[in-house]
Amino acid sequence: MRVDGIPMRTIWPEAGTAVGIIDQTRLPHALVTLSLRSPEEVAQAIRTMRVRGAPLIGAAAAYGMALAVTADPSDASLHRADLLLTATRPTAVNLRWALDRCRKELAPLKLGDRAESAWRLAGLVCDEDVAMNQAIGKHGMALLEALRHGDRPIQILTHCNAGWLATVDVGTATAPIYAAHDAGINVHVWVDETRPRNQGASLTAWELGRHGVPHTVIVDNAGGHLMQRGKVDLCIVGSDRTAANGDVANKIGTYLKALAAKDNGVPFYVALPSPSIDWSLSDGAKIPIEERDAAEVTWISGLASDGTVATVRLTPESSPAANWGFDVTPARLVTGLITERGVCAASREGLAGLFPEKRGSEHA
Repeated sequence: MRVDGIPMRTIWPEAGTAVGIIDQTRLPHALVTLSLRSPEEVAQAIRTMRVRGAPLIGAAAAYGMALAVTADPSDASLHRADLLLTATRPTAVNLRWALDRCRKELAPLKLGDRAESAWRLAGLVCDEDVAMNQAIGKHGMALLEALRHGDRPIQILTHCNAGWLATVDVGTATAPIYAAHDAGINVHVWVDETRPRNQGASLTAWELGRHGVPHTVIVDNAGGHLMQRGKVDLCIVGSDRTAANGDVANKIGTYLKALAAKDNGVPFYVALPSPSIDWSLSDGAKIPIEERDAAEVTWISGLASDGTVATVRLTPESSPAANWGFDVTPARLVTGLITERGVCAASREGLAGLFPEKRGSEHA
């Protein structure tokens, strides 16, 4: 995507010795890039959310494996990197998908062939992610085109950041928005702030603004009010893990938006590439939900009047806080799933229709 007119991805190889990333913890106040030179640095970047978003986590993990076998191509090194990277984030299934793919392709190779193959595979994972997201954009834009009514902007509400910053490029939930905007369709995005890490206010707003897409940041609790007033035409969110029956795990607060959309007759779509589907899970109740540091709730960072970034406490020092990172939206609240193969019902039958090769893959 474009940052002030300059094309940019979220992750890239650096001469086969390092991996470049955008440090997303520094946005929106500074665009800072980092070079990661070991699987340990990649794991730390994932844990601290310097890289985040299910598809990007998968891509970063693939590059982490490449760094591991470049330094030491042994089976022991491959196994250590797999365990290290697997432990970083429990909810996003793309992480496990990417690591399984790397391990299966690299393990049978001669030691001397592993590094080159690992870098090639990591690049392929990235390019495939871009292609899938572009296809999601094409299929999702058809939904937006159906809502066109004269010059009135199509009003879209999104939650968290499922933009190009959460992927290698283009985004999932934002892919139809970017495709429509670039095609000259008048769109406007309501951007949920997405407490406690504020990925909507800090990341989605930043990338939409840099690409020139009209948008307005709102507090998380305003979505239902806007739907009641007829100011939302449809919702599009992303997914960190989708079960085989169409239940969707996404950033905490997604479930509440889906309930409000259902109550007000607003279509609620989830955009996801197929690596975000966990075919082994029969329903969303089995999706592991990450519990993060309470400090993300009790403290907040922002730009002070003197131009420095300050971190301040929001809550009484003696008050405990809980911080669940995700919730599960039942398939019955989802209008449809937008994938690289098309749009389907959020159901076992709907997904099997687009991915017949996966039929019967889930466990009870």
